[in-house]
Order: sequence, then C-alpha cells, then structure tokens
Amino acid sequence: MNSFNTAERVTQTGEARSPSAQIVTWQGYDVPRLEQVRFLLSERKLRASGRIVTAGPEEQFSGSFEVSVGETGNVTRLLLRTATVSEERQISVSRSSEGVWLVDHGQGAERADFDGAVDVDVQSAVLFNAIPIRRLNLQTEPGEHELPVVYVTLPDLSVRLVRQKYRTVSVGDEHSVVSFESGDFRQDITVDRTGLVVDYPGIAYRI
Repeated sequence: MNSFNTAERVTQTGEARSPSAQIVTWQGYDVPRLEQVRFLLSERKLRASGRIVTAGPEEQFSGSFEVSVGETGNVTRLLLRTATVSEERQISVSRSSEGVWLVDHGQGAERADFDGAVDVDVQSAVLFNAIPIRRLNLQTEPGEHELPVVYVTLPDLSVRLVRQKYRTVSVGDEHSVVSFESGDFRQDITVDRTGLVVDYPGIAYRI
C-alpha cells in the first residue's frame, strides 16, 4: 500500500501543481471491485469525482459520483450514477446552508432533515469514510462521535438515515487507526494524515 508524497511538484512548464490534487485507487478485498477518485483537499474542504466498478459473480455494475464538502466539513452535494446490465439510475443529494436535504432521483426533489445529518456515506465507497474523519480531525486528535448519516446503497440508489460511530484508536506520525461502527458491523480503519483510507479490512485497500 502506497502513501502519498504531498511535496509540491513542478510541471515541465515550471508551473507549480497543488500538493492537494491527487488520484487514489482502492481495490476490494473479497469482491472484484475498484474505486478510483480524483480529488482536491483544502483543510476540511473536499471536492472529488470518482468511479466504482464491481464485477462480482452475483452482481456487476459501475457507478460514478461527484461530491462536494464545504469549508466546515459538511457535505453540500452528491451526484451519483449507476449502470447495471438492465438499467441506469441517478440521484442528486444536496444540503442547504439551513440544513435541509433535497433528494432527487430525476422525478422532482423531496425534502428531508435526516435528523440533522451533515455526512453522506455510499455503500462500499471508502472515500466517504474520510468525510466525518476529516471534519472531526479523528486522524490527528483522539475523539469519539455517534453521527446521523445519509446512506446511499449501490446500485439501486436507495437513501436512508443510519447511525454510525467513529472513534480514534491510535494516532501515528504517518497513519492513524479509527474504529467504525454501523449497526452490528465494526471494523478498525487505517487512515493517513489527511484522513483518507489506507486499509479497510474486508472492504478495500489502497493500491
């Protein structure tokens, strides 16, 4: 598993390239799955676009997404598309500054508050674990939080409110470990100093 070199790079034209612009790829453990994301990081702010390809024997689909996280670390918008052999789907999930969520499957937006949630999680997409970890600085400072989260399943794009727990297990110079719980599921996730997943046992690891 490779760690990032965050030193500033210079292009052949002499123009400095931001050290926060990165492309990262994760590979699934048990299911043939790849998740590749290009993103920009700035403090708690994040803008990312990515693609997920799953080629399991029981389910094959592809998905693409764009997600924006504001300066406070709260999700402002998620656009997600999926394609299976039989159909294509899309969803837009956005949050206003007043905390109102709009969920639109292409047939008009529905309003919801999702119990004050400010985070979104997408099934098996490990980028989204970084959003609450970075907002709460769990990769650098010990903490424990139970959060309401807007959860989107793949590939059907159903949306529901879930409760997730994040707790710092250890903080290191290069990598930290954060415990994640949702329902009966629990796993210790290794993240880097920016809060991005390095190893999520049983789900995916960075390549």
